[in-house]
Amino acid sequence: MKAVIVTIGDEILIGQITDTNSGYLAKSLDKIGIATLEMRSISDDRAHILSTLKELQNQVDLVLLTGGLGPTKDDITKKTFCDYFNDHLVRNQEVETHVVALIERVMKRPASQINKDQALVPSRCEVLFNGVGTAPGMWIQHEQTVFVSMPGVPYEMKHIWEHALQPKLMQTFKRPFIIHQTVLTYGQGESLVAERIEAWEDALPPFIKLAYLPSPGRVRLRLTARGTDEQSLQTELKAQITQLHALIGDIIVGMEEDQTIEVQVGQFLAEKGLTLAVAESCTGGKIAEMITAIAGSSRYFRGGIVAYTETAKTDLLDVSPELIAREGVVSEATALAMAIGAQQKFQADFALATTGNAGPSAGDPKQALGTVCIALATPNGTFTQTLSLGQPREKVIMRAANEALNWLYKTCI
Repeated sequence: MKAVIVTIGDEILIGQITDTNSGYLAKSLDKIGIATLEMRSISDDRAHILSTLKELQNQVDLVLLTGGLGPTKDDITKKTFCDYFNDHLVRNQEVETHVVALIERVMKRPASQINKDQALVPSRCEVLFNGVGTAPGMWIQHEQTVFVSMPGVPYEMKHIWEHALQPKLMQTFKRPFIIHQTVLTYGQGESLVAERIEAWEDALPPFIKLAYLPSPGRVRLRLTARGTDEQSLQTELKAQITQLHALIGDIIVGMEEDQTIEVQVGQFLAEKGLTLAVAESCTGGKIAEMITAIAGSSRYFRGGIVAYTETAKTDLLDVSPELIAREGVVSEATALAMAIGAQQKFQADFALATTGNAGPSAGDPKQALGTVCIALATPNGTFTQTLSLGQPREKVIMRAANEALNWLYKTCI
């Protein structure tokens, strides 16, 4: 079964808001065995919406649209649906009753006629009830394609998906099993990883596909198995991953998105009752951001200091001005002093520190752009290293943060 996701709204096309609906829907569809062929964003324009509906008609099984269902004049999706499907609007009494009650309860005022008109829907649609908003979803079967329209407000769209659309899709369509397993690797680039597993990849059965998902400092290997027998798919994936461990076990650190380096570091620290602090210069708080994105990180993360200037390093982390003058601000000695300072300030068991030239200009002319020094202070000693991470700036920052956490993981775990 194949689907296309369409988001409607000029605000998306001018960059005023970021489309998060498409990613959520694509991931949700995948979980129930529906493949997304395309995601596109279109304007609040009748002709554009009509041409999109016409183009997709009978080309895919399912078209999911979000946006354009509000109460104002620029929300034209319902009227455009009526034009395309040669239909007319009718008032759905259940929706109107809900809208009136919701407005009175939340807004503390009577519902206006504009609010009540949210209950107008194409006569041939099946209403997908929106329990947290005023605009219902709409399901229309037309020839070989199901068209579904939902509000663009993310939490309303998600509510309709979870409580109405997903159950209906699962009841209506026969779908294959799609199972993903993602292997997380750190420390080697995509091309080197591909070279090491080339023979294994060539021997994969046709119902298993491999995708390389590289990012600075890490490569995810996603295996996707598709078929009608869930148990056999699980068994084959397990066997293939066992083979993968035999080939590149030295760089594999976990499985799936919930076993990233920051998650595993956190699990180790929490289980051992240990704590961590960070002192960041060139990474600008990225390490702290990655750590605190994990629920429950307050159990082991004491805090962090972004000491971007030399003055901040001396005032906040007690780094000696003489040391900076002698060794340079981008040096292992300065990074080590920062780590020790953070360890002492936060009374933490472990402390990570970074300092470097992220670019595009060099903060320390003694070091090349992309040079990053990392230090780790532990209960059993201190460690330092220097990395050359190239450019651009965004890559240096992200890779330095990943390398620092990976180093902590390998050193302590």
